[in-house]
Amino acid sequence: WRPALLRGVVGSVQEGQGFAFRRKQKIERQYRKFFRKGRKVDSKKDDQFTDTYPEHLKHLYLAEEEMLKKRRRGPDDAVLSEEKQQNNATDLVTTERKFKKKTSNQKAKEEYEKIKAERARKKEEAEKRKQQREAAQRLYKQKKMEAYKILSKKTKRGQPNLNLQMELLLKKIQQNT
Repeated sequence: WRPALLRGVVGSVQEGQGFAFRRKQKIERQYRKFFRKGRKVDSKKDDQFTDTYPEHLKHLYLAEEEMLKKRRRGPDDAVLSEEKQQNNATDLVTTERKFKKKTSNQKAKEEYEKIKAERARKKEEAEKRKQQREAAQRLYKQKKMEAYKILSKKTKRGQPNLNLQMELLLKKIQQNT
């Protein structure tokens, strides 16, 4: 038995203080925080777009809005305005994406992905170089072995075969030129 202060590990799962337990608690906190933020944003949006007209004047306001809409767009402009709205919507989406500030977490993730891709690329290049080197070594050894076999051949009396040696030299000269 060792006192809690001298232990290397903070706690165990039986004590309810294990690493997995802490990780789970952290995720639960983030989840609750996310939903709290979501509720706040939704409530603001609902309040912003509700029309609070007095009941006895509501019909007048609604009629006036309809008249203004009719004036703004004529019968010919209806199709054009719809297309413009769609174009504006797509432009807004792209500009929002461009100018949206990235959080530090997003930046870190992007940096991590870049580093990961760079490492993978370097690893592939190293693997290719290694394979090329091995192929070159195999070819070199094969040529050496063939030359050795030719040079080590002997006649029936045990003398070196000069005809084969001359053929080998001729091949080398032809390859070089």
